[in-house]
Amino acid sequence: MVVVEHLTKDYGALRALDDLSFEIRKGECVGFLGLNGAGKSTALKVLCAYLIPTSGIVRVDGWDTVENPIQVRRKVGFLPEDPPLYGDMEVGTYLLYVGRLRGLSKRQSRLRMEAVEDRISLRDVHREPVAQLSFGYRRRLGIAQAVIHEPSLLILDEPTSGLDPVQIVEMRSLVQGLKGSHTVLVSSHNLSEISRTCDRLLVIQAGRIVAQGSEEELSKALAGRFVLEVEVRGSRQELVAYLRSLPAIEHYEVRGERPSSTLVRIESKDDIRETLNHGLVERGLGVLEMRRVEKELESVFLRLTQPPPQTAS
Repeated sequence: MVVVEHLTKDYGALRALDDLSFEIRKGECVGFLGLNGAGKSTALKVLCAYLIPTSGIVRVDGWDTVENPIQVRRKVGFLPEDPPLYGDMEVGTYLLYVGRLRGLSKRQSRLRMEAVEDRISLRDVHREPVAQLSFGYRRRLGIAQAVIHEPSLLILDEPTSGLDPVQIVEMRSLVQGLKGSHTVLVSSHNLSEISRTCDRLLVIQAGRIVAQGSEEELSKALAGRFVLEVEVRGSRQELVAYLRSLPAIEHYEVRGERPSSTLVRIESKDDIRETLNHGLVERGLGVLEMRRVEKELESVFLRLTQPPPQTAS
């Protein structure tokens, strides 16, 4: 669906993108992850055929963004961080207007407006002026304008920015629901949100892809260990004896004890959750909680995206 080969973009003496290469398969939901200023927004604008690259090749659904920019724009739906919404229009009128701008007939625009309002839960505000919408509804409307023409590729730039916790959960569910009918690229600097939403991550730093893969692949390859916190009901001695018997466990540490349970932190090279759970249950030890420690992946992200060290001259 998306092929990027040796993409470079310069703004005068500033190199925003530096030999960027990656692919996104049809139907994937991929996270574009990096700190502010890493080059994410520039890359998105090139993908949308809004910017011409300095060098390199970018194809969307087989179309070259430089040679065929109009065809590419027809294939792409884009939600910028600050979407172009017109406050004096009603929600339904605005979506009809965007549909016509996207080349749909009047009938097609109306059908798509109705379908999009139902799918993105905008029906209740159909006649509301855009200026009177809450921030959460405005974000939903931003996605609606991006999918009105049924694009092959949907690009979302910071879709959860500014949302409260409840709205973030709703937006996450909405994005996950769009994966089936669109290839989705989500750009963000928020690791926890993007890792919950996307199948695969592309980590960008200083205009270059510095890592890519699933959350587990990045954590295993770059952090070098898989970290769990497990609370177990039963004998502490039997729990410790079992952990010592597992060769996959590199390190464990008892973090807390209660009258009937023990909290332990476990580090291993691989994901041993299934094996560990089965073994504990076999020994009559009840698993009250087992969770992956997200902090490990966060530390990997920070290490990948920090600026390169300056060498003394």
